Amino acid sequence: MDLLKNTILSHTPVPEDELNQILTCFSLMDLGKGEYLLKAEQYVQQMFFLQKGCISFYTIHEGREQVVELFTEGTFFTDLFSYLREQPSKCFLKALEPSEVLAASKEDFERSLRNSHAMEHFWRKSLEEEYLTQYVNSTNKNALSNEERYLRLLRKRPDLFQRVPQYLIASYLGLTPVGLSKIRKRLSQSH
Repeated sequence: MDLLKNTILSHTPVPEDELNQILTCFSLMDLGKGEYLLKAEQYVQQMFFLQKGCISFYTIHEGREQVVELFTEGTFFTDLFSYLREQPSKCFLKALEPSEVLAASKEDFERSLRNSHAMEHFWRKSLEEEYLTQYVNSTNKNALSNEERYLRLLRKRPDLFQRVPQYLIASYLGLTPVGLSKIRKRLSQSH
């Protein structure tokens, strides 16, 4: 819980009693490699925080996995569309390595936000940051070349290349595994 507490406090000062209220909403879930936290068609009833591990957030498009996001330590996550709209998810959340996930029921999480102006502020800022991240990622998929997207990911999140299979990195970048391999080969030859 220390990572969760420190993550919140690094963004927003929160009175101790209000912070403790939100922390009590979360309970620990241990996931083994390959275990699902969410499958398509399930309703999302929880907000998650990744304490340890790596989670793939993906959809199935034309029979293939399309990675939307790769979550690592210190991240709040869920299928936000399904969570907010109370509709069945179209996505999957799958552990790529043994993971420790803190989970809070939607009811408890929302109640804690209503009872704390500081936590509401934190959550609004978190959603703004997530929106901006998704906007930049979406814009970059259209504006940057395949090689530029690869180099940007390598610069911003180098740990993923040690933790995530290359075919999932390729999917996340909007590439085929062969396309990613060609980029890596070309870059290694130029250095």
